[in-house]
Amino acid sequence: MSVHKVYSYRQDEVDIPDIPQRIVSFSPSITEILFELGLSEQVVGISAFCVRPPETSGKRKIGSYGFVRREILDELKPDLVFTISGYQDKFTSELAKNYPVVCVELPVSLAGIIDLPVKIGIITGKMEEGRNLSYSLMKRLPKPRSKVLGSCYLEIDLASPIAFGAFSYITDALRYMGLRSIYSDQNREWIPSSLDFVHSADPDMIIYEAKMFSKYTEEDLEETIKTRGWSDLKAVRNKLVFKTPGNLDFFAHHGPSFVREVMPWLEDRVNKLQESLGKQ
Repeated sequence: MSVHKVYSYRQDEVDIPDIPQRIVSFSPSITEILFELGLSEQVVGISAFCVRPPETSGKRKIGSYGFVRREILDELKPDLVFTISGYQDKFTSELAKNYPVVCVELPVSLAGIIDLPVKIGIITGKMEEGRNLSYSLMKRLPKPRSKVLGSCYLEIDLASPIAFGAFSYITDALRYMGLRSIYSDQNREWIPSSLDFVHSADPDMIIYEAKMFSKYTEEDLEETIKTRGWSDLKAVRNKLVFKTPGNLDFFAHHGPSFVREVMPWLEDRVNKLQESLGKQ
């Protein structure tokens, strides 16, 4: 079997087959890409949070973001294991002691999300398919906004209120659509949010993403706003507070569906902001 060397984001040198046949992915975004590259049959194991596309329901769940059932992983005998940088760094280091792990860099921009299928395609022997997927995502992007229309506070419930700084694709996507994150001057990826700071920043728009799989409702969001003492904020007064749709990761997911689903949804909310500004 022919093999080639791949350098992971951690600069580890990993030997993998030219065309891997037993792939395990602990990254929901990479899993989505693998299926779109036509590698669903080669994917033998995924994390419990890999839910896109729906066909992943038939795949073996062998762990989570930072946990794996080793006995199952040994049974599967993967010739390629994917992880993502950042929150999986420690997990990656442990896995790499015994398995062919390629850690892929977490995108820091919208362009990085579009580039990710190319990287995965090169690693898995699906280069042409990866580039075609990337090109198709480029065509789906809304028209960028050259000027900032207003400020935005975006929070994701990751066991505590988390916001995002300059090194996040989320901040970059907001700016692409004409929104300046109130944390955009922080040179970090994610930031424990200060509720007092949000109040003092008085953003034009608030976007809230509940914990994955939760049953958090619009009524719950209204209660959260009230409990936090945010009822007097500009975004609340102008009815520009939005809960992301569904109960899956939305902004937190950086696979191809980010371009197809998140960006049009965000464009629609920005249009509502623009309408509101026109009425003032």
